[in-house]
Amino acid sequence: MRVWLACFVVLFALAQLFDWVQELQLPLPIYILGGAFLAVASNYDKLFGTYFSDVTDASMEASVEQVQLGSQGEATGSMISPASEDK
Repeated sequence: MRVWLACFVVLFALAQLFDWVQELQLPLPIYILGGAFLAVASNYDKLFGTYFSDVTDASMEASVEQVQLGSQGEATGSMISPASEDK
């Protein structure tokens, strides 16, 4: 019985909301902005996802390369600090 009552209340609320939305009239710029927002939101990964992943991938590769170069220099002892060159 609770399920039937809950379904009735939800469907009634949806029907009332639908009637209210049909009577609502918004100016044209609001519809245009809403459409633009939906277009950007639905294509967010295509617009910004690849850019941010490319930048992140490039920075990650650069940091890994720097860590590898630093560890190779420490292992061989071939790194010379700028302070020791001046003396």
